[in-house]
Amino acid sequence: MTSTTADTSRQNYDARANWLIGKMSDGADAVVAFAMILELALVLANIFARHYLEHSYLWADEVARIALTVLAFVGGAVAYRRRDHASVHIVLDLLPARAERILVVLADVVVLGIAVLVGCASIEFIGSSWYETTPILELPAALIALPLPISMILLAVYALVNLRAHGAISLVVGGVCAAVLLVAVLAGDLWLPLTGEAPLIVALALFFVAILAGIPVGFVLLLATSAYLWFIDAPSMVVVPHNMVNGTGNFILLAVPFFIFAGLIMERGGISERLVHFIHTLVGHTRGGLLQVTVASMYVVSGLSGSKPADVAAVGTVMRDKITERHGAAEGAAVLAATAIMGETIPPSIAMLIVGSITNVSVAAMFIGGMLPAAVMAICLMAMIWYRARRDGTPTTPRPPARVIARACLHSILPLTMPGMLLGGILFGVATPTEVAAAAVLYGLVLSVFVYRRMSWATFKRTIIDASALTGVLLFIFAAASAFSWTLTVASLPQRLVALLHATGGGNQVFMIGSILLLVVVGVLLEGLPSLNVLAPLLIPIAGSLGINEVHYALVLIITMGIGGFMPLVGVGFYVCCAIMRCDIESASRAMLPYLTVIVAGLLIVAFVPWFSLVLPRLFGFM
Repeated sequence: MTSTTADTSRQNYDARANWLIGKMSDGADAVVAFAMILELALVLANIFARHYLEHSYLWADEVARIALTVLAFVGGAVAYRRRDHASVHIVLDLLPARAERILVVLADVVVLGIAVLVGCASIEFIGSSWYETTPILELPAALIALPLPISMILLAVYALVNLRAHGAISLVVGGVCAAVLLVAVLAGDLWLPLTGEAPLIVALALFFVAILAGIPVGFVLLLATSAYLWFIDAPSMVVVPHNMVNGTGNFILLAVPFFIFAGLIMERGGISERLVHFIHTLVGHTRGGLLQVTVASMYVVSGLSGSKPADVAAVGTVMRDKITERHGAAEGAAVLAATAIMGETIPPSIAMLIVGSITNVSVAAMFIGGMLPAAVMAICLMAMIWYRARRDGTPTTPRPPARVIARACLHSILPLTMPGMLLGGILFGVATPTEVAAAAVLYGLVLSVFVYRRMSWATFKRTIIDASALTGVLLFIFAAASAFSWTLTVASLPQRLVALLHATGGGNQVFMIGSILLLVVVGVLLEGLPSLNVLAPLLIPIAGSLGINEVHYALVLIITMGIGGFMPLVGVGFYVCCAIMRCDIESASRAMLPYLTVIVAGLLIVAFVPWFSLVLPRLFGFM
């Protein structure tokens, strides 16, 4: 009887806990969705007021900044609950199931510890800045940072839920971690603070070990930052939340949620499908036609969503069955991965926005400058596809009748207006990237809901939550990378890199090649954009001091980042391509090798012939 009563009580407790956590999760989803809609409404209202009322709502920028921090931090917690945060699985996939489970539990333990540490520091940070006010609304400036401790509470709850699901192993792993930390703290007086280069070396070693252990990238960055501060015996951890909040403060970042939202609308609202069909009628009859269509389609679609998986899915899901039937799924996955790398500099691009927000490089110059480098790699890929198809005697298909092409062209006019709006509005100075992206979201919704009738209310709700979570992943990592970059700067890493460069004596060519190799390796480990967050602020000023044009160098970094993210067997993006094409990784890796060789050759052409990157920015007056 006693046992039955205890079991019943436990079941009731579990039911109440699950209900409470479910309500908390629903509330977090609602908050980030509201923040996305609020930011969209504010930007659109400001566009209307400026163009038709000749007035601007200056206070809207402050409210939008608060909405952005909600998306960054609360959205980051939502993404963690959904297991959307980027992590490296190279080591995990090689381990037996029990060892893999231990590392998964370790990741949740680290997230719990970081949430507690940053949460406490953020409360101290808010308390110290509470009496500062915003310049227009005169609200407490600490309101901008308030979503940070809220997100840390959510992260701690979600981590505890995950740990509870693993049972006794969580107690063992958590107990070992707590014991190690306790011993380190008690013995700290014997060896802290570390001097010289030791704190940086230890922090970087911890960074790489944690990355390979499968801990989500954003939390690894915060772990390494906190460790460095502890090793130098810093008086306070307040600099961590301070740099995280400041990292989301650049106005350019307001465009990130809208680019992501616009890209998902294109994918789910039938817009991308019509673009791919139009391109198919134009080049589908050439040798290697379906693969050529994939390259051309990715050139048009790529870069809009801020998520390479979304870009790849937009084209891959439309082309999958036809490519598999004619060329094989492995070949299709290889082409998708290669064109995703090519598309990193197709404007508008989240990578360009990120680089523009953390450096002094002009976003508009990168937008227009990225078109020719991507075209160079696209031409290289299409030439190789044509040559191999001709060599293998691959049959071609008849050219579609003129009326079919005309009909596809007519159906593509409205979809083509969307990327045209994004690019043209920025290049011709009609509006800021944020305003153009917001207008594109509204235009895409009109097409998807009222013209094509492909987006129901349920699809819209799912799309806005997905866009908010993906925004949370990117901006949370960006905020964490801002704190980590501050650490590297304090540790004088840029000066050490310059000294290393001078020691090699190889000049600009050696620096360019070294940068490419470094970013490929770091891009594999950090999965793309985080590698730019960490390295771009360090490397771009050095390139400028060496006489390398910063726009050109930034584009080289962005392409190189893509190679790291889609490297066969190790790049997370490559796994996404294999999943979309439904093929095994081994065969896709073999198929990818010739495409990767061509992509690297195209990158080297772009890297050592700056004309491709600089002719259009100079022509349009951005340099």
